[in-house]
Amino acid sequence: MELKKNPRANVGRNSSLYFAVGLNVMLLLTYLGLEHKTYETETTKVDVLMLTEQLEEDIPITTINIPPPPPPQKTIVSEAITVVENVDEIEETVIESSEIGQDDVIEERVVSVEDVEVEEVEEDIEVPFAVIEKVPQFPGCTGNNAELKACFQRKMQEHLHEHFRYPEAAAELDIQGRVFVFFLIDKHGKVAKIQTRGPNDLLEKEAERIISLLPKMEPGKQRNKPVGVPYSIPINFKLQQQ
Repeated sequence: MELKKNPRANVGRNSSLYFAVGLNVMLLLTYLGLEHKTYETETTKVDVLMLTEQLEEDIPITTINIPPPPPPQKTIVSEAITVVENVDEIEETVIESSEIGQDDVIEERVVSVEDVEVEEVEEDIEVPFAVIEKVPQFPGCTGNNAELKACFQRKMQEHLHEHFRYPEAAAELDIQGRVFVFFLIDKHGKVAKIQTRGPNDLLEKEAERIISLLPKMEPGKQRNKPVGVPYSIPINFKLQQQ
């Protein structure tokens, strides 16, 4: 059978090669298009300033007349040497040793009991309020020991009601509680050694102030001898609800 066409005239025999080359060319162009960078350009105007004339300012020269310093004063120092005769005679002090040697004789001294002075020291005796023979006498109280004790406690309550004053700061902060006060009525009838124990310092200070205002009393006695008497009393600080 005879062929009708020339095999060299077949156009589609290299189509796959052409397609691959074209595809690579298109990919290359696409990549270059994506990676291409552009920058904004700004127009810069440059002006050149030409100085044709230069201004020159004449600064006047001022002369300051400063007076010359005064000449230094010449000080004449005269050296005068005075010879003082040593008239006072210095006596040398001889320090004797206070140590006892083997050849020294020790004086024996006998001390008798009459030469020793015995000084009596008065002890501050404290007797509790409950067992003392005669309780401290509050001003205005009379009677036996039981009556004096009852009068003392009554006068103490009157004294607390008369001088009681609620601290303003404690009232504003709503501070309440009971303060225990311990004090001593010494052998002279005066209040001493005041100690307080309570929930707040404001209440303790007020309780100490009230007890410090107690009057001088007749001291308590034990075997007809003035002694100190410790005493304790509670003071209640309570706000009234309005």
